[in-house]
Amino acid sequence: MAYRAAVVGASGYTGAELLRLLAGHSEVEVTHVTAESNAGARVADLYPSLVAAYPDLRYHPLEAADLDGLDVAFVALPHGESQRHAAALTSRVAHVIDIGADFRLPAPSYEQWYGHAHSVPDLLPAFAYGLPELFRDDIAAHRHVANPGCYPTAAILALAPLVAGGLVEPVGLVVNAVSGVSGRGRGLSAPSLFSEANENTSAYGLLTHRHTAEMELALGRVSPTGTAQVLFTPHLVPMTRGILATCYARPAVEGLSTGRLIAHYRDFYAGEPFVAVLAEPPATKATLAGNAVHVTVRFDSRTGTVLAIAAEDNLVKGASGQAVQNANLLLGLPETAGLSAVGLAP
Repeated sequence: MAYRAAVVGASGYTGAELLRLLAGHSEVEVTHVTAESNAGARVADLYPSLVAAYPDLRYHPLEAADLDGLDVAFVALPHGESQRHAAALTSRVAHVIDIGADFRLPAPSYEQWYGHAHSVPDLLPAFAYGLPELFRDDIAAHRHVANPGCYPTAAILALAPLVAGGLVEPVGLVVNAVSGVSGRGRGLSAPSLFSEANENTSAYGLLTHRHTAEMELALGRVSPTGTAQVLFTPHLVPMTRGILATCYARPAVEGLSTGRLIAHYRDFYAGEPFVAVLAEPPATKATLAGNAVHVTVRFDSRTGTVLAIAAEDNLVKGASGQAVQNANLLLGLPETAGLSAVGLAP
C-alpha cells in the first residue's frame, strides 16, 4: 500500500461505504477509524458486511494527533463538526476530504443558507469543490477537497452541459429529485422508520434546502453569465439507496432537438469514466453500488422545455465513491483506482 488513510466518522452509512470501497483499493490502506459513540467497538461488529476486510479494526475517539503524518483523511462528520476539527486535521494530514457541507460554500453563502457564520472562514480557500467532471484541474491544484452533496452531484451533472453550452437560460432552472432513505443517515429519526417511510413519498425542505446553494454555485461557475438560479424540491421515497433528479430548463437558442442535445451531452462527457449518457431514461437501480451517474436529455417542442434526468447511488457517486475519486486526484493516482462504474443487478 502506497498511502495511509483515516476515516473520521466511520460508523455512519457514508463511513461504512468508504470502508467498503477502500477495501478494494490497491494503493490506499485504512489505518485508523473514528466514531465517538462507538469508540472501542469493532467495525465488523457494527457492519458484519465488512468483516472480511477489517476483522480487527476498531473505532477510536477523534484525537487529531492520532492522524499525524497520514496521507489522507476522509471526514464524514455531522454538519458543523468538520469546522471544529479542520484546523487540527489540515495541519497534520496531507489531504483532507470533507464529505459534509462545511467547506463547500463561500462564507457569505454559507451564512445565508445555514443560518450562522462559518467558524473558520480562513480555511475555506484551501478546499476545492470536488466535482471532478467539472473542476478536475482546480481539485488537483488544492490540498483539500469539499466533497459535493448527493443531490447536487446528480442535478449539476444533469444540467451542466446545457448551462455551460449556453443552450438554456441559467435562471429559472427547476430540479425535482427523489432520494432513498439512506440519504438521511443511520441516526434514528421518525421519517426513517420503516412504518413512516414504507409506502410513502414526501417532499421536504421546500424553498430552503441547503443543497440549492451548491447547485447554483457550481452551475454559475460553468455558466457563460457567471450566475445560475435553481428551484430545488427534494423528496423522500421508500427505497434504500439512489437518487433520481429530474431537471427542467428554458431554451436560450433556437433549433434544439433531442438528437442534438444527446449528441452535445456525449461530446461534453466524452472520456468521463463515471458518466454514462443514455438514450433511454436512467434508473437508480442501474447505478446501485457503482460510482456512476447515468444521464439523459430531451427537448419538448410542445412546451418549449428542455428536460434532463440523472440517476446515481447517493452513497457512492453521491458521497463516498466521489470522495475516493477526489482522493485519487489529490494523490496523483488513476482517477478510477478502487472504483467501478458498474452497478449491481438485479
